[in-house]
Amino acid sequence: MVLALRRLPAPRLTGLGAGLFATASMFVLGCLDRLLFGGSPLVYGLLFLPVSALTALWVREADLVTAPIGVPIAFAVGVLPIAGGTGGLGGRIMAVVTTLAVHAGWLYGGTLVAGLITSVRKVRQMGRRQRTTAAAARATQR
Repeated sequence: MVLALRRLPAPRLTGLGAGLFATASMFVLGCLDRLLFGGSPLVYGLLFLPVSALTALWVREADLVTAPIGVPIAFAVGVLPIAGGTGGLGGRIMAVVTTLAVHAGWLYGGTLVAGLITSVRKVRQMGRRQRTTAAAARATQR
């Protein structure tokens, strides 16, 4: 499993790029969900989790904080095609707000996945930086 994951591409997206990736992916997946499954919230939620993980894995180390911020926005944008709603703009807005409220568990889950992955990446980055600094200090003492 680990070897299969290491073979995946590892693009390094900026914070804005990661947000755009997640938003575009979720909108396309929302449209596909509407076409293929009639707007199933379960399918949409299950698809949101890997998009959240990929966003957190592909963002640059300098922009790690943006992944847990961008994925909830992407979830909200992707809900637009599956929310439904009638009665003009007001009905559509109420349908989106209702969908977000009812399916907040998926939203929290995906945000938690992105937050955990970015936290682990940040801790590993800090450890590497500390080892490098310690090695440089030992080298100058000699």
